[in-house]
This record gives sequence, C-alpha cells and structure tokens, in this order.
Amino acid sequence: MTNNSEKRTAKLFSATAPKKEYLDRFVAFVRGKYGEDTAFVWVKDETLGKGFRLEVGAHIYDWTEKGLLSQFEAHIREMRHTSDSSIIPLLRDSVQSWTPQILAEEIGEVLTVGDGIATVAGLEHATYGEILLFDSGIRGMVQQLDRDKIGCILFGDSELVVQGSEVKRTGKTAGMPVGDAFVGRVIDALGNAIDGRGAIPFTEYRPIENPAPSIIDRQSVNEPMETGILTIDSMFPIGKGQRELIIGDRQTGKTAIAVDAILNQKGKNVICIYVAIGQKASSVSQLVENLTMRGAMDYTIVVTAGASDSASLQYIAPYAGCALGEYFMEKGRDVLIVYDDLSKHAVAYRALSLLLERSPGREAYPGDVFYLHSRLLERAAHLSDARGGGSMTALPIVETQAGDVSAYIPTNIISITDGQIFLESGLFFSGQRPAVNVGLSVSRVGSAAQTKALKSAVGTLRLDLSQYREMEVFTQFSSDLDENTQNKLTYGKGLMYLLRQSRYEPLSQFEQTVLLVVALGRVLQDIPFERIDAFRRGFLAHIERTAPELHALVKLNAKVDADVKEQIIDLAKQYKENAGFSGDIDG
Repeated sequence: MTNNSEKRTAKLFSATAPKKEYLDRFVAFVRGKYGEDTAFVWVKDETLGKGFRLEVGAHIYDWTEKGLLSQFEAHIREMRHTSDSSIIPLLRDSVQSWTPQILAEEIGEVLTVGDGIATVAGLEHATYGEILLFDSGIRGMVQQLDRDKIGCILFGDSELVVQGSEVKRTGKTAGMPVGDAFVGRVIDALGNAIDGRGAIPFTEYRPIENPAPSIIDRQSVNEPMETGILTIDSMFPIGKGQRELIIGDRQTGKTAIAVDAILNQKGKNVICIYVAIGQKASSVSQLVENLTMRGAMDYTIVVTAGASDSASLQYIAPYAGCALGEYFMEKGRDVLIVYDDLSKHAVAYRALSLLLERSPGREAYPGDVFYLHSRLLERAAHLSDARGGGSMTALPIVETQAGDVSAYIPTNIISITDGQIFLESGLFFSGQRPAVNVGLSVSRVGSAAQTKALKSAVGTLRLDLSQYREMEVFTQFSSDLDENTQNKLTYGKGLMYLLRQSRYEPLSQFEQTVLLVVALGRVLQDIPFERIDAFRRGFLAHIERTAPELHALVKLNAKVDADVKEQIIDLAKQYKENAGFSGDIDG
C-alpha cells in the first residue's frame, strides 16, 4: 500500500500532447482531488490512439476507446438486470441514456498466486469481502487485509492468474443471481446452471452475505415444518423458521432424513434448497435423479460445490444457497434449506485460512470459525406479518467421528441451532432406521411447532422409549425377568419397530396421529415384532377404506379427544383380529 508521506505523482498518458487549456484542467482536477502537492507529468503513448489515461497512484481514469467501451458494456449489463425488454430496444435506450462517467479504477498488482489464493499489492481502499477483477476475467474475494498487501480467494482457475498481472476493485460484494426460474434447476456456487438445460434468467442480484433479520422482524416459531418421519414429527418437531441440526457418524442416514423432509413438502407450497458441499458429483447426480423421479425437483433447487471444486467455491456455497432462500422468504414463501454438510464447509474454510497464513487454533481451525456458521444459520427465521410472514427453516448436517459430539465443530453448531437430531451408529447397524437416539436428540422449540392433534396423540412416547433403552441395558445380563419387566421390554421394543420407516415413504400428519394412538393404546403388544411393519401398512390402508370420516375428526388444528382415540383403538383391534396379526412374540 502507498505511504501517504510520499509525494503523489499524477501521470497523463495520451498519443498527443494536450493543449494548455486542457492541461490546466487536468492539473486543477488532480490537485483538487489529491492535494496541492501532487506532481503532474505528461507521458506520450501512441498506442492509446484517441482519448487519454490518467493514473494517480493506484487510481486510473481510463477515457481511451477501450475504457469507454468497458463503461458502456457495464451500463448495458446493469440495464439488462433491471429491464425485461428485448435486446434491440435495450441497446437503443442504452445509447440514448448513457453518458460517460469520470470513474477512477483502483488498480493493483498480483504478488503471488497458488492453491486458489492470490496476494495483491496496491489496492489501498479494498474492503473485506469485496470482489476483485483480474485481467484474465477471473474474479476473487478479499479475505485478508494486511498492512502492505491483501489476500484474495479465487473463483475460477487460478492458473489463469499470473504474478505481475493487473487486478482492480469493483466496489461490490459477492452477489448471487436469484429469481423464480431457479426452481427445479441444479446450479454451482456462483449461480451458473450445471444441469445442461441452458442459462437461467434471473430477477436480481442479492449479496451472499446478508445481516440476519432483527428480533423485531421475526415472529415466534409456531407452525410445523412436517418431515413425514414419525420419530421426528412426534418427539422432536421442527417448526418453520427453526434451525435443527442433523448430526451423526458417516453413513448413518443423515442425508436420508433431509431428503425425506424435502419429499414431504410436495403440494405444501414450500420451496426446498439442497446445498451439497464437498460431495462427489455421482452422489449429487443420484440425489437429483431420486428427487426428479418422485416429483420433488418441481419445487427444489440444488446448489453444489463438489469435492473437485476449489475450497473457495465450497466456502461460499451455503451462503449462496441462503441468499436464494432469502429471496423467496422475503416474498412471503416458506423455504426449507439443507446444508450437507457443514463439517466439510468448516474444513474448506480452515484450508483457506491456513493458506492465508492465519493463526491456527483448536484442531487447527481459525478463531472465527464459530462466526462462520453463526452468521449463516442466524439468517433462518420466521418473518413477522409486517415483513410478509415468510420463513426459512435450516437443516444443517454435521458429521461426527466415532459419535464424538464434543468435538470442536459439532459443539459450535449445537450451540447455534435450536436442537439436534442425533443418529447413532449402533442403532443404524441394528436395523433401526432412522437411527435417532432419543436421549441425545432434542428440539428446543418443542410442541410449539406441533399440531394439536399430534401433540395430544404423542402422550408419553418419549418417556416410554427412554425407560425401555435404560431397562434394555440393565437387563441384558439377566435371563430371569419378572412378567412386569418382560411386558415393558416387549412394549418398548414394539414401539421401536413401529418407528422404523423406509426411505422415500413419508407419513402424513393423520397417519402419524393414528399410529401413535394405536401404539400408546398397547394394541401392538402381542403382534410379532417382524410383523409390525406389515400391520402398520395394512391398518393405514384399512382405516382409509372403512373409516374416511376419521379424517374430519382428526383435524390438524384440533385436539384428538378420548372418544376419537377409543374409536381408532377399536378399529385397530378389529383389524388385528380379522387379519390374523395376533400371535406369540419371540422375545
């Protein structure tokens, strides 16, 4: 950066010497803007042709043909973003309305480049998070401000940036194109389509970093964001505007829960955004295929920064997805956004930080890694009615090592979110899917985000399961059990089997309510465990055929009273007897 104590020199480049009257104007402009002690020099440059180029330190005023053409192109792009006109009327209006501006471009020089990081000198007024433009067309973002240089992460092929090349400020922060046309598409972290279906028309640009809504702009979380997963909707309900962490070891079904939640939003006027961070391209392709096959891509956007992409793109991907979500939220829509996963996001940020020579802290993460995720997740909200009443519900995913929830990144994100769904490896490998640990999972919003019908049907489910897990551990070394203990174990194990749910088969609120009433009414007590799933499927089909009036009785906004519960239990007992589900249980 320039030492202000040194005398500035302004250089005017042109093919011919300026007339004295014009030269006096240049001198007056420079000394009025940069100080009376600024020296002024004219330099002959026949390559410029018509026009001139004025350089004052890192500031450049380019009124050559090339510079004016660049200004005009920027003017057209700006009008294109704000106009729906076709290109010919747009060009006509641009020519008529455009006036060249005396703009100073601050130009710097690349000192070093490598591993997706460039260090730049000469940009005195660059700010944190500002976008820089390199002469090769590559863009970068300022991430480190030192006394005599700045560190910049690159969004593109770093091999196109070479030492000594020019770089200039744009004065803009990183932005993301947004619009309704993004729904149903697969894009990268910069908003470019990567699904082979052509460019996506957009409505506006939004900054990827945006302040979270204030307290006054929010309302309490009081509407359910139904996942269709009985275990979660009954015991750990998620509300619109909530941040619920999905946490567990590798290959325990974390993504499966998020995908099922997306599938369950079909027909509910919810926009879903799935952000894939550091994943294999084949995994993302398979997920998109599954969503398409089940009609979920009609309301879903997939943002991906794969394992083969640079750490810079993996770093900005969740913020880009969040900017898209805010666009719909501020239009009064409900949004469900999945960050899969923030462990890889933190690793990408750690790599960038170490390359920028920041001091490593605990587990080599920089000290600001907590702020990395808090400023992302705090943007999830249920806006007040005055702001349109839209909502954005966040489901961040975090991977643990050997079930260690006390590691640095898991504890950080647990403290930011409104609860967590902990998936246990032991449960997963024993066949319990989803493998939700009832003891370590929690929703801090609780029944406030639950319908009255489901709330009244849940009863003591979580307490019964907790008692069963404790009793199971206590009695595994004992073979002599009294009848009461044996009945409790049988009841608890039956509940566990009822909560087993296959992928891509979300349950409606009515189906969940009916199953909970049946289970807590001890109807499953004498059904063999391996037949509980068949009973569940058969009984739901049976009640749909024979008692459609129950749909009206079990209203989603009304409490299920004792008479309705009794009617459901009687129907279940009749179906159990008629379909032959009773029998001895092999404990």
